Amino acid sequence: MTAAERHIYAAGNTARGYRTLYESVLADMDRVYLLTGVVEGITAALIEKMGKELQTQTDQVEWIHSPFMNGQFDGIVLPKQRVAIMDHSYPRVWRPKGPGLTEIHVNLQTALIPDRLSLHKEQIARWYEEIFRYNQQAYEAYGEALRIHDDWEGIYIGNLDREKANQITEELKQQFFGSDSLSKTSRVRRMYLGAATPAGPVDHIMKLTDHLEKRYFIKGRPGSGKSTMLKKLVSEAERKGFDVEVYHCGLDPNSLDMVIFPEKSVAIFDSTAPHEYFPNKETDEVIDMYTLAITPGTDERFSEEIEKIKTRYTKKVKEATGYLVEAKNRREQLNAVYLQAVDQTRLHAVGQAITSVLIRDH
Repeated sequence: MTAAERHIYAAGNTARGYRTLYESVLADMDRVYLLTGVVEGITAALIEKMGKELQTQTDQVEWIHSPFMNGQFDGIVLPKQRVAIMDHSYPRVWRPKGPGLTEIHVNLQTALIPDRLSLHKEQIARWYEEIFRYNQQAYEAYGEALRIHDDWEGIYIGNLDREKANQITEELKQQFFGSDSLSKTSRVRRMYLGAATPAGPVDHIMKLTDHLEKRYFIKGRPGSGKSTMLKKLVSEAERKGFDVEVYHCGLDPNSLDMVIFPEKSVAIFDSTAPHEYFPNKETDEVIDMYTLAITPGTDERFSEEIEKIKTRYTKKVKEATGYLVEAKNRREQLNAVYLQAVDQTRLHAVGQAITSVLIRDH
C-alpha cells in the first residue's frame, strides 16, 4: 500500500543547529531543480503552485514542509518521475552530485526588479542579521532543553530493565520479519518525524501511517528504550534486505522517533508528547515501555524531581520557540519587500517552463 500524497520534514531547527537530511531524501532523484536568487516567500509560493499543477499528472507526490514558516513548502518530490523541485535559498544547502546534470539551478533573480529592492538595502541586511541571530539563539535554547531532557532520561535509564527491553525488541523483530529476507540491498531513506517551528512542534504521523496495515504506538517515558529499539529494528531490516523509512527526532537528530517498513506495511513510532497519539483502528497496537521495562513506582518515587525537570524543559523549549517566532517575523517582512519587487509575469513564466518540461517528459 502507498500514500498518494505525503507530507514530510527534511530539515529541522534542532538542538544541534539547523540540520538537513536532503541528501537522503533526494538520493534517488535523477533531477533536482534548485530555485535560487530570492527569498523563501517567493520560492515557496512558486513551489506550491507548480506542485499543485504537477499533482494532477501523477498519483504520487511528496510535500516537504518548511520548519521556518508554517504552511510553506521547501520542496516537492515526484517519486515516479524521480524529480524534485527545491528551495535553495539560505540556509538550505547540501552537497551536490552533478551541477547542471542532477542539480539544475534556476535563478529567480531574473524576475526581480532591482530598483524596487534598492530602497530597502540597509533594512534587508539588518533583517538577515536578525534572522541569523534569532535562529542561533533558538538553537542554543534547544540545546539547553536537550541537556535538561538528558537529566529526565537519566532517571528512567537508571530504572530500565535492559534485558526486558531487549526481549521486547527481539519479539518485534520476529513479529515483523520472522524468517523472511529479500535478496536485495535495503534502501534506507531518512527524514524528520516533525519539526520545531514558530507554531511549536508539528508532525504528520497520522497522515504518513494511516494507509498502513499495522501501526505500533510506543508509549513510555524519556529513557525507556524507545529510540534504541527503533535503531535495532532498522538494523534488522537492513540485514534482511527490507526497505526502511527512518524518521529522526526533530529536537535531537541522533535519536529516532518512527520507522516505517513499506514492504511489510508496518509503522512503529514514539507516541509520547509532543507527538502523542492513540490507536483509532482495530489493527493498531500499543507497546507500553514504562509498564513492560521500567521499575514499578519510578514515577512516584522521583515525582518531585521529574516535575522540576519538566518545568525547566518546558520553559527552555518555550524560550526557543519565541526566538523562532522573532525570526519568522523578520522573514515575513523580508518576503513582503521581495514580493513587491517581483515581476509576477516573469516568475510565472519560469514556473511554467519547468512544469511544461516535467509534464512533457512524464
